Amino acid sequence: MTQPDVKRPLQLNDNGQLRHFLSLDGLSRELLTEILDTADSFLEVGARAVKKVPLLRGKTVCNVFFENSTRTRTTFELAAQRLSADVITLNVSTSSTSKGETLTDTLRNLEAMAADMFVVRHADSGAAHFIAEHVCPNVAVINGGDGRHAHPTQGMLDMLTIRRHKGSFENLSVAIVGDILHSRVARSNMLALKTLGCPDIRVIGPKTLLPGGLEQYGVRVFHDMNEGIRDADVVIMLRLQRERMQGGLLPSEGEFYKLYGLTAQRLRLAKPDAIVMHPGPINRGVEIESAVADGPQSVILNQVTYGIAIRMAVLSMAMSGQATQRQLESEFVSEEQN
Repeated sequence: MTQPDVKRPLQLNDNGQLRHFLSLDGLSRELLTEILDTADSFLEVGARAVKKVPLLRGKTVCNVFFENSTRTRTTFELAAQRLSADVITLNVSTSSTSKGETLTDTLRNLEAMAADMFVVRHADSGAAHFIAEHVCPNVAVINGGDGRHAHPTQGMLDMLTIRRHKGSFENLSVAIVGDILHSRVARSNMLALKTLGCPDIRVIGPKTLLPGGLEQYGVRVFHDMNEGIRDADVVIMLRLQRERMQGGLLPSEGEFYKLYGLTAQRLRLAKPDAIVMHPGPINRGVEIESAVADGPQSVILNQVTYGIAIRMAVLSMAMSGQATQRQLESEFVSEEQN
């Protein structure tokens, strides 16, 4: 047997299976498709009278949320429970971290509780990656959103939403609108769309809310909303993240809505069967009109439903990848001893 490769990507085991889920960067189209296919198989679980499968029975999943969340935290909890795991959710606002405990010390105390997996949401970019590097062996780390860096499960639930409504990615035009600069969702979506073969990825927003380096994602940049969404198959609206903004990046929310808000009239510029998405929370009258958010082309609530299935897929695949890695390492040690 080949010696385990210590230089393997942190997220993958020696067989190329998922063992942490930190970012979509560097993951193959085959692996992203496997996540989508696995999530598809879990969707029917939500329609059962008993919404559980035994894949993570006896395992403990710890949700460690240093940032507030409703949809992400709740859907991770539901996903773990539907996989029959025991679930602990750490209320960080009342935990020792608010009293000055370091992230590493918090991690060690959680490890002492014999958790098998950490779902981490943190305001600092790279926090989940840091924890994955320092966590004890055989514990999986899932990124529930880190700073402005990545939100990989949101990216994948958006891809599942698109695939279930549009089928193949290979002929789609997808427009991502709004505060691209501060959006970890936008980054994960651009990476996923590019990897899955979407030929026309558009980002739309004012210059002050568009980051540099967008060319690495293979996107087209628009500052005019009407031109940007013309003939689009999918329109993904983003929230203005005031909490991450420094200085006057926008004249006013009213001015932003006038130039970049998605109204029913503006949506008519997209294809007649275009779908409208939003990661939430929605700011009605700022980035989207209520008639659109609640309208027939909106799939925003579908995204929430699909989020449970995607998170079930990621939790189960990462736990399986950890188990496979343990087996590979055990076999290698056994061979060395012989």
